[in-house]
Amino acid sequence: MQLAFTEDELAFRDELRAFFRREIPADIRRRNRHMHELSKNDYATTQRILNAAGLAVPHWPAEWGGRDWSAVQHHIWHHEMQLASVPEPLTFNANMIGPVLAEFGSPELKERFLPATANLDIWWCQGFSEPDAGSDLASLRTVAVRDGDHYVVNGQKTWTTAAQSADWMFCLVRTDPTAPKKQAGISMLLFSMDTPGVTVRPIELIDGGFEVNEVFLENVRVPADQLVGQENHGWAYAKFLLGNERTGIAAVGQTKVRLELAKQYAAQTRLGTGTLLDDASFAARIADLDNELLALELVQLRVAASSSDGAPNPVSSILKLRGTELQQAVTELLVDIAGPAAVARAGDSDDWARRTIAGYLNYRKTSIYGGSNEVQRTIIASTILGL
Repeated sequence: MQLAFTEDELAFRDELRAFFRREIPADIRRRNRHMHELSKNDYATTQRILNAAGLAVPHWPAEWGGRDWSAVQHHIWHHEMQLASVPEPLTFNANMIGPVLAEFGSPELKERFLPATANLDIWWCQGFSEPDAGSDLASLRTVAVRDGDHYVVNGQKTWTTAAQSADWMFCLVRTDPTAPKKQAGISMLLFSMDTPGVTVRPIELIDGGFEVNEVFLENVRVPADQLVGQENHGWAYAKFLLGNERTGIAAVGQTKVRLELAKQYAAQTRLGTGTLLDDASFAARIADLDNELLALELVQLRVAASSSDGAPNPVSSILKLRGTELQQAVTELLVDIAGPAAVARAGDSDDWARRTIAGYLNYRKTSIYGGSNEVQRTIIASTILGL
C-alpha cells in the first residue's frame, strides 16, 4: 500500500490543522494538552464550533451532519484533532447513540434527537453495564414492563461514565424475561436523567476522581415512543453501538502529544551536571516509545486505507491492544520524570507533577474498556494468526 499522503490529502490535513488551531479556544486546548480536567461547558463550546463547521460528526449520514470523506480523510481528521489537543466530540453522542439513531431510529426520533446530539445540546450517557452484567452484558437484569403508553423501568446500572453531567441516557432493558435466548429479550430505551425515579450515585476511583457512577432506576416511566427501533431487538443495536465505541481508542495522536510533553519535562529535570534527557538509558526509553508510536501509526494508516468498503478490519484489535499499552507506558514515564513530586501533597510540587500520578492511575482503565486486551489477543490469535 501507499503510506504517503496524496497532494489532496496533505491539503486536507493542512486545512484541518489550521482550523483546529485558529477556531478552538487556545485555553481549552492548552488545558486539555496538559491533562487538566475540562468542564461540561468546555466540551460543549468545542463541539458546537466543530458542528457549525461540519466537523463534529463526519461519519454520520450526510443529512444529519456527515461528510462524504474517504477512510483516510477520517483518519486525518481524528489524528490532527488529537495532535492539536482539541477535546474530541463526546463519544456517547458522536460514536454511540448518534449512529444508532441514524441507522435504527424512527423518523420522529431522528428529528427530535440527532441535531441536538451532534451539537451537544443533549449530553448522553450509556446505561449498559450492571453489577452482574459487565463483560457478559446479555445477563442484564434491569426490567422494563409495558404499561399503556409507557414502559416502567426498574433496575440498576453501574460504571456509568459522566452520568452526573448527562441530560439523557440510552439504556438497555429486559422487555421479555421469557425469551429462549437472553440476548433476544433486550430493548433500548431513551429517557431524561431528571425523570422521577432516576438516582445517580458517584463512585470514587483510584485517582480520586468521580468519573463513573451507579444509577438506580425505581419505577421510571418512559414514554413508549422513546423505544429505539423494535422491542426485543436491542441486542442488535447494542452490538452496532459497541463496534463504533472502539473507534479511535488507540489515540496515537494524543499519546504523541504526551510523549512530547515528557521530553519537555525531562529537559527541565536536573540530573548530575545535565538533565534527565541527557541520561543514555532514559533517552533510549524515549526513543523506544517514539519508534513504537511510529510503527503503530503506520498500522493505523494501513487499517484506514483498507477500510474503504466499511467492513470491520481485525487488525483494529492490534491498534486497540498496542495503543492502550503505549498510553499506559507514557503515563508511567511521566510519573518517573516527576519522581517523588508525583505523590507529594498539594502545594509541595509543581502542578504537572501532581497530575502525572492521577493520569497514571486513571489510564489503568484503557486496557479494560472497549473490549479488554485479553479479548483483543484472542481476536488477533483467531482471525489474524489462525491459531
